[in-house]
Amino acid sequence: MSEIRRFRALRPPEAIAPEVASVPYDVIDSDEARALAAGKPRSFLHVIRPEIDLPEGTDLHDDAVYEKGAENFHRFLQEGWLLEDAEPGFLVYRLVREGQAQVGVVACCSVDEYDAGLIVKHEKTRPDKEDDRTRHLLTMSAHAEPVFLAHPPDAAIVRTLEATTATGPLLDFTADDGVRHTVWRALDPARLEQLYRALPRIYVADGHHRSASASRARGERQRVNPAHNGREAYNSFLAVVFPADQLRILPYNRLVADLAGRTPAALLAAVPREMGVTPAADGTPQKRGEVRVYVAGRWHSLHLFGEREARPQDPVLALDITRLQEQVLAPLLGIHDPRTDLRIEFVGGARGTRALSERVDRGKAAVAFSLYPTSMDELMAVADSGRVMPPKSTWFEPKLRSGLFVHRF
Repeated sequence: MSEIRRFRALRPPEAIAPEVASVPYDVIDSDEARALAAGKPRSFLHVIRPEIDLPEGTDLHDDAVYEKGAENFHRFLQEGWLLEDAEPGFLVYRLVREGQAQVGVVACCSVDEYDAGLIVKHEKTRPDKEDDRTRHLLTMSAHAEPVFLAHPPDAAIVRTLEATTATGPLLDFTADDGVRHTVWRALDPARLEQLYRALPRIYVADGHHRSASASRARGERQRVNPAHNGREAYNSFLAVVFPADQLRILPYNRLVADLAGRTPAALLAAVPREMGVTPAADGTPQKRGEVRVYVAGRWHSLHLFGEREARPQDPVLALDITRLQEQVLAPLLGIHDPRTDLRIEFVGGARGTRALSERVDRGKAAVAFSLYPTSMDELMAVADSGRVMPPKSTWFEPKLRSGLFVHRF
């Protein structure tokens, strides 16, 4: 059973939606956010990256940062840059990138279901990032950015959402990166509630820290509310839920700062023989199980699983990213804990393989690894097993635009 809840969305007026909408807080750093928001007072980056309105060098976890975020949020409300829907309901959100569309429902989801594991995670979270987002939520009393959820393909849900997308939208614009964003008010909320209630589970695709922080924020609000009854708005969190088969995962590639004392030739020679290192024309793997390696100005191909080797039944051990870690990164380069080792850097596939080779050519890294993307089936298999993915396993593209809908609690 998967419950979705109607809510009164805060949304920008159609005329200024392209100005308000921004990239999510966690795909850019402070300097990038400051540059993107320069001269744009309506950019939602002022809410989700409020340090850009404070002196450079301000500690990102200073009280002033969270207070500034709340101040900017209230300014958006006062200026009418965000307006609240008159009645609770659902929205339908479509993103189109390079001709590929994904259509989901914007709703609130149950913190209780998240805590009970009915909304299934596949990644570990970092306490420092949880602390940051929890403070942000509690200071604003709002979920400023949605969690990106996925559900197994369901034809009835798709048909119901398509009926809404045949009507006139509330918002429709193309962002600077070429992604088209369109939002509608859902036509049949009761039908959607019924259909989602029949789903056995929903998966966190992207936004593990947002969902974990929503749970912690609920716990804090419950602790200080002697009249808590479970129906308060803080018992829900904002999400967009998409059919899994419409989603596109890009690879999450690796850069390593040095070769752990080896020469490039020695590194390639140390790769297990069954992986079959051969020269490659470019950095794009052609199939699951292949990885491309860039070192000393050249791309090479290797196969993570030998031709005669059966891929493990264990869903985590069967992942390309696990095999790369266990057979190459740990034994050959000394990267034993990729969550904490400062010698490894992760690069989302949206940047392309040229970004990898350029970093190595400029001496910013010694070797790059370009992976074949993890599939949604692999992600769901890991989640269903109660396990977690290795760090930085998936990069979903396109990213949900922030500022198009907000949930106050």
